[in-house]
Amino acid sequence: MVVLTDSIRTANRSSRLTLQTASIAQDSTAIRCLDWDRDRFDIEFELQNGTTYNSFLIRGDKIALVDTSHQKFEALYLDSLQKLIDPAQIDYLIVNHTEPDHSGLIQQLLAIAPQITVVGSKVAMQFLQSQIHCSFNAWTVKSGDSLDLGQGHCLEFISAPNLHWPDTILTYDRGTEVLYTCDVFGMHYCDDALYDEVPRLLEADFQYYYDCLMGPNARSVLGALKRIDPLDINLVATGHGPLLRHHKEMWLERYRTWSETQAQAEPFVAVFYLEDYGFSDRMAHAIAQGLHKTGTAIELVNLAAVDSHEVREFVHDAAGLVVGMPPQEDNSRLHPVLSTILAAANRKQAIGLFETGGGHDEPIYPLRNRFQELGLTEAFAPILVKEAPSPATDKLCEEAGTDLGQWLNRDRSAQKAHLDAELDQALGRISSGLYLLTARKAEVTGAMLASWVIQASFQPLGVAVAVAKDRAIESLLQVGDSFVLNVLQEGNYHRLMKHFLKRFPPGADRFAGIATYDAENGSPILAEALAYLECTVTHRLETSDHWIVYCTASTGRVANTDSLTAVHHRKTGSHY
Repeated sequence: MVVLTDSIRTANRSSRLTLQTASIAQDSTAIRCLDWDRDRFDIEFELQNGTTYNSFLIRGDKIALVDTSHQKFEALYLDSLQKLIDPAQIDYLIVNHTEPDHSGLIQQLLAIAPQITVVGSKVAMQFLQSQIHCSFNAWTVKSGDSLDLGQGHCLEFISAPNLHWPDTILTYDRGTEVLYTCDVFGMHYCDDALYDEVPRLLEADFQYYYDCLMGPNARSVLGALKRIDPLDINLVATGHGPLLRHHKEMWLERYRTWSETQAQAEPFVAVFYLEDYGFSDRMAHAIAQGLHKTGTAIELVNLAAVDSHEVREFVHDAAGLVVGMPPQEDNSRLHPVLSTILAAANRKQAIGLFETGGGHDEPIYPLRNRFQELGLTEAFAPILVKEAPSPATDKLCEEAGTDLGQWLNRDRSAQKAHLDAELDQALGRISSGLYLLTARKAEVTGAMLASWVIQASFQPLGVAVAVAKDRAIESLLQVGDSFVLNVLQEGNYHRLMKHFLKRFPPGADRFAGIATYDAENGSPILAEALAYLECTVTHRLETSDHWIVYCTASTGRVANTDSLTAVHHRKTGSHY
């Protein structure tokens, strides 16, 4: 084992970054970046033992690198990699998952080794194209595809969507019986020990990691476990923490037990799509993203990878169903899988249908009529595709998923937070102004009535806005996005408020009948607003049910200096 060490001085303390390389199987090397002092990972994780970012090099007649590392390790990682191999000799980069802690050095790697072919799921390729801003050789793979590197190293790919991103795949080297899993089965635990020799040291971090990342997608976990059951696994090479060799059966069984318990307790939506037909996968994942915003569990079901018995089980257990139209079959009025779905559906479920644009879709309206006859609730109108999807189509699908999730969670949402009565009343006495956020990103627009808005800084001039996680506009308020904060006028806001409080169907024009003109950042300014600010998002903080969006204000104007801002007074703190 080779260990390299570096130190990076931060404002208040020294952060230790080290790197170790070690042989883990024949012609297979682990490159582990150890982040000893990291104390937080995303918003969920308060880390007690740091973390690692694990990458792997496999040498056959062809050479493959599995995942990269976090950008903070750029110098250390690339220096170590070049000592192991000339990057010009690397043929493939396997991208199991595109989150920046595993893909943060792809752009730098391609800069020195542009010949590399990047291998990943279709969704991963879409994510990478927007992440690394350069052209690259790409090979899109799905479950069952393989890559023969020679010398016994035959890599097989296993789709594992929603663990914990929709792009995830697992990679199995049949020659060495190593399963490369990226986030799956990992843990945030930093130690020089390469393997899981002492499980009692790891158990708490292993479960904490599962609870935060994998538990919300328990059914997807069970699906992945089912797909890897036939494999002979000698080593689980995870993307975080020690590799699982000595007690791997115990760790996998814990995932199974926890997931079975979790799956029985939570309602979920089954989203049926066909990976290689039309735009089915793109639209299914956009709908799933909308469902995710509402905290709804999702099971993405690729119809090419399941049998009729599995379809029947998914439908029987699901609280909601989303079906992407498969291609018609000759001499069949209704695709067999659709017949299976209809036979297992029940009137307590919600349903949503979408065309997939493959050119030979099963007709959507006869199927819709059949579901209506069964008494299912239509959560959103059928989504029709007459041309290649655009960002507006993606947004329509996301909003459709959000509508479905909100319908399924309606009883829970209707319950007020359980607060002490006096506390509830006291909290409600915090008054606020009334504002309308408006945003435009390419051809997608959004608007939201807001009252939880405050000035948050002087230098630079900054504003903070609380945005519920399931609001449609939330996806237009990412770091770097721009919007307009329209200030409503006392005595002249009721028409605007009534309009924007309406429930709009997915994809609807929220500005129909409202006078607007464009700000310099491209977002709509409401002509009836008292004032406006042009803002750019610079930070986001996650809370339990809202995002706190902090932005800097660059331009502003007041239409009438003698008028006052409309004020919102509440009597209770448990709802708006």
